[in-house]
Amino acid sequence: MSANFRKRWSGKWALITGASAGIGLELAKLLAASGANLVVTARRADRLEKLAADLAAKHGIHVEVFATDLARPEAPAEIFEFTKRKLVEIELLVNNAGFGAFGYIHEIPEARMLEMIQVNCSAVVQLTRLYVPGMVERRHGDVLIVASVAGFQAVPYNSVYAATKAFDLIFAEGIAEEVGEFGVRVCALCPGSTETEFQGVAQQPDRVFRSAETAEKVARVGLEGLAAGKSSVISGAKNALMMAGERLAPRRFVARMAAKMMRPSES
Repeated sequence: MSANFRKRWSGKWALITGASAGIGLELAKLLAASGANLVVTARRADRLEKLAADLAAKHGIHVEVFATDLARPEAPAEIFEFTKRKLVEIELLVNNAGFGAFGYIHEIPEARMLEMIQVNCSAVVQLTRLYVPGMVERRHGDVLIVASVAGFQAVPYNSVYAATKAFDLIFAEGIAEEVGEFGVRVCALCPGSTETEFQGVAQQPDRVFRSAETAEKVARVGLEGLAAGKSSVISGAKNALMMAGERLAPRRFVARMAAKMMRPSES
């Protein structure tokens, strides 16, 4: 953990969505270890309460819990009102919550896809729009948006998910330029395959996750990239090399290669 990382959020408040598992959980652990106070949100209140108790006891920090489902359009405003009532000034907003759904577009339930867009895109925009004005006014603050290397290309059988992560990546890189002059940093974290609950929720095949990175490593890369002032960062040298190589290939070719890798097994 770099010195820059330790100093930037020590004694300040960070809000993490999707904090009960995976990358969000590791982000919470790393920030707590650096002395940051936390507001943690996710659907599972029991996990959040245990996490809050553990981190507060281990690191002597303050942790606030707000259980909610970001698939509900009202949830971002409710989170914002909660932090206002608690008089908590959010210095770091981490838009981490997200999920995928694997399969053919005509077989995935429509409601599931629309929920994915709400959580992965709409909630990200809503929360960012709610918290960034205060950061601009103070002339300091940070936003980390968890995107994906899937956002660099079409991913057949995971098409909606890849599209949402492309949205997150472009959104983060764009607003990073908008608010940088006001002292606010924005970074998109782009992991590849990661050891989280994502695979089970999305029902993706095991072969896609054979070279997965740990969630702790991915979380560290994201926080260090944000602290260094990067507008986007790819976790893993192999992933970065693959993304660079894809820029040289025709987009249809990349999509076809991805389709061969991702195609559902015959039942």
